[in-house]
Amino acid sequence: MCGIFGYVSSKEEALGPILIAAAERLTYRGYDSVGAATMNNGKVDLRKDTGKVDAVAAKYNIAEMRGQRGITQLRWATFGEPSQVNSQPHLDSTGDMVGAHNGNVVNNVELRLEFIAEGMTVRSQNDGETCVHAVERYITRGYEFIDAIRLAYGDLQGDYAFVIGRADDDKLYAFKKGSGMVIGIGDGFTCLSSDLPSILPLTRDVIRPQDGEIVTLWADRVEVRSVKDGKIIVRMPETVTEAMDAVQKGGYPHFMLKEIHEQAQVARELIH
Repeated sequence: MCGIFGYVSSKEEALGPILIAAAERLTYRGYDSVGAATMNNGKVDLRKDTGKVDAVAAKYNIAEMRGQRGITQLRWATFGEPSQVNSQPHLDSTGDMVGAHNGNVVNNVELRLEFIAEGMTVRSQNDGETCVHAVERYITRGYEFIDAIRLAYGDLQGDYAFVIGRADDDKLYAFKKGSGMVIGIGDGFTCLSSDLPSILPLTRDVIRPQDGEIVTLWADRVEVRSVKDGKIIVRMPETVTEAMDAVQKGGYPHFMLKEIHEQAQVARELIH
């Protein structure tokens, strides 16, 4: 199933340990690769490879990564074999944008060919990179970033959740189609994840975006807009009161039953 996690801080700090801890809490979803990216002072620091979280983190010193914004992703190979280049997150052609997704973009092959024809630097076979280039396409055509994301949403078909950031910005942007996503709001930070377990150790105040919505995350606030018309949607945070064990079981009495009920989503991702 794979998973994503993003973090926006009010200050430059050691994000590596936060990203590693979040990745560890996503491992139950299954994965073969792991990566992390931080953004700070106009630069993107990207480190990724195949292997277990602890092994990749040690090999690339992910714990030392610093910044104000960070993204981590666990990948379970669908488009493209398990490899460093197919691991996520991914950069755009210029190296100024970085993003990651979980799920599947079913028109990945067609879009990759379009992006190559348009002169973009396509480095992998992975549909996570396709999501990044889908935004890049409209940036190069002169659209504002939020509008480029709205247009990219319409181009990307399938079930997925996606997060993207820019080197010279103070925000992360995210949207989903079919897949799960939770936004966390803390003291001096915001975060997002594929599911609750990686957020609850940080905050219990959350927003659950819906399909057809774009979320912009600053360190001190979150904004939700409609993909259709760009209008702001008022969404109040809710406080999660369940214990971590209950949240991890997703309302089921035990993990085996939860995994059985998740097989339909897993099958859809494998078929796509």
